[in-house]
Amino acid sequence: MRPFILGAASALMMLLMGAQQVWACSADQIALRGDFGTVRFRVEVADTPATRAQGLMFVSDLPQMSGMLFVYERPQSVSFWMENTLIPLDMVFADETGTVQRVHANAIPRDRTPIPGGEGIQYVLEINGGLAARFGIKPGDQMRHPAIAQNLAAWPCSTP
Repeated sequence: MRPFILGAASALMMLLMGAQQVWACSADQIALRGDFGTVRFRVEVADTPATRAQGLMFVSDLPQMSGMLFVYERPQSVSFWMENTLIPLDMVFADETGTVQRVHANAIPRDRTPIPGGEGIQYVLEINGGLAARFGIKPGDQMRHPAIAQNLAAWPCSTP
């Protein structure tokens, strides 16, 4: 009986450690939650004027569950375009709480047409075109990332 108890205790410990890893916030990952459950993307953060201006321009291949998180100093009106962007992208626009306000699907590569995000946007997640629809990401869903002010976050890093 003792080996069974030790085995069960070990399995429980591994499960708890895994749960902590699943919910840990890190700068290179963003989580989104909604009716679909939770999905994570590995991200590069663009939080300076230079990195935001560069964005994903000239990137010819973006790994499936990867993207770029644009972080602005304050909520504002934002607009993107796809000039010099080689792959179709979905853009997920969120307010200061990390709550999704708008999703623009399948932005057309090399297109100069402005893509407005709306007013009061502080975070924009760019992912491969079609993934937002595939996962069901929509307005009202929530983002979780350490760049989102934790005292304002709809889904702060400190909660599961």
